[in-house]
Amino acid sequence: MIEIIYQVFMPTIQQLRYLLAVTETRHFRRAAEACNVTQPTLSAQIKELEAKLGAVLVERSRSHVVITPLGEAIAEHARRALREVDEIRTLAVLHQGKLQSTIKVGVVQTLGSYLLPLIVPDLHKSHPQLKLYVREGLPRHLIEALGAGTLDMLFFPLPIREAEFETRSLFREPLYVVMPHDHRFAEQTDIAAGMLKDETILALEPGHRLYEQVERICAQYGAHLSHDYEGTSLDTLRQMVAMGMGLSLMPALYVKSEVAHQDIVVARPFRGTAPSRTIGMVWRQRAARESEYDELGSDICAILKRRASEIAVLG
Repeated sequence: MIEIIYQVFMPTIQQLRYLLAVTETRHFRRAAEACNVTQPTLSAQIKELEAKLGAVLVERSRSHVVITPLGEAIAEHARRALREVDEIRTLAVLHQGKLQSTIKVGVVQTLGSYLLPLIVPDLHKSHPQLKLYVREGLPRHLIEALGAGTLDMLFFPLPIREAEFETRSLFREPLYVVMPHDHRFAEQTDIAAGMLKDETILALEPGHRLYEQVERICAQYGAHLSHDYEGTSLDTLRQMVAMGMGLSLMPALYVKSEVAHQDIVVARPFRGTAPSRTIGMVWRQRAARESEYDELGSDICAILKRRASEIAVLG
């Protein structure tokens, strides 16, 4: 009898996933798309969940969706429960061997397109069963996704403020001064930081860690950080630099990939100790795959030592 009651009233894992998707999107159609089901299916499962619990979790109207206080509380418990379910699945996968399954990876937009092409071919050769499901995003969104369990691990600028994560440094990446090909600095082989005084510096829009770093460099050396024109990507910044709207500071791997072989802009290293950013891996504390991430980090460091002399490998 107790088992029958348990089965009747206990939510299914899929119903918890649907509730969490509605809570995060505040929209039934987008939640259904995120879960790869039809909207009627998702809506019916939410109604069945509410019937099991005898409570309204989601208030529906034609214009918007409101999660009730109880719905918010249950969604938070669902988030933790689903994370534990994923950990159980991970333990079973690890029993078959390391780096033989899919890792959901988040990567900041100023890094992914320039790091992954360097490491993926060699990783695929050494670990043919390994799959990297990659999502690019802003730092805040990636950290939230990692904490919620929708991502397993991040390639991310360090340090991070959040105490619930583990980190491993991979490499230190210098910044270069990028300028139009006809700028007076283009005649220099390197740029002293003091030469940036009174220069206009173009940066990414706020929300990027690179924006925060460039902002500090401008304040330190008396450069003018442009607030009227901000880039949504490094590529848009490069185009604005080419039009003579200012200089920019760009990471070495981007320069290697997109600047070194062009003539509309040129890149020059800093003289002496260059400003740099540290890139590492980030994952949740006590994650079941922690030893797997550590092995992956060692493999990545070995690959970068062979393929990217522009950076300082730290692992």
